[in-house]
Amino acid sequence: MHPLLLCRIAALAALGWVALTGPPALAHAIIVEAAPQVDAVVHGGSMDVRLRFNSRIDHRRSRVIVLDEAGKETPLALDEQTPTDVLAAKVSGLAPGKYRVRWLVLALDGHITRGDIPFTVVAP
Repeated sequence: MHPLLLCRIAALAALGWVALTGPPALAHAIIVEAAPQVDAVVHGGSMDVRLRFNSRIDHRRSRVIVLDEAGKETPLALDEQTPTDVLAAKVSGLAPGKYRVRWLVLALDGHITRGDIPFTVVAP
């Protein structure tokens, strides 16, 4: 065989090997614990929001908001003293009604994930 052809075959084989045995695929950030939980009933208009993910997240580029039934958004100030896989905030002044915690996170692997957690506030 021609030496140039052998070099090309070797290069393609090496590239194939790297593609097949490269680092494991990085997954999106997925919630593993949430407060409030999906469809929770909260008594009174104050609560702690705490979302723990299966991977580290970029706190500076992640967001948590509360949406009321009309779609009005209230951004939450995130607690900066949480572990790298947790977002936490406090919310108060919620009138009785249906709400959603909407989260958007940037995992440190570069993937953006988002979701909603519906909950209901009832009078204390």
